[in-house]
Amino acid sequence: MHADPQISYSKPPIETKVKAMGLVSYLAGVAGMAVLQAVADDPSMIAFLPDWVEAITLPLVPTALAAAAGWKAKHTPRPDLPDAQR
Repeated sequence: MHADPQISYSKPPIETKVKAMGLVSYLAGVAGMAVLQAVADDPSMIAFLPDWVEAITLPLVPTALAAAAGWKAKHTPRPDLPDAQR
């Protein structure tokens, strides 16, 4: 009988998509906090929106930006994996 060769994998790099999503969500969160500070000083900036829209808009903006960054970023290739696992 032949023994199956032991497959060894290199330590996988952090995906470019994950890095992009993390960075964009952090920056969007910081920008969102700046907007909150501005709105706290002048609530008339968003007074035209219904309250429920205000509540769901702030979390959606960083989420949408992070999703767009992850979608746009290139996939990190893994040449060390067998073809069936790429």
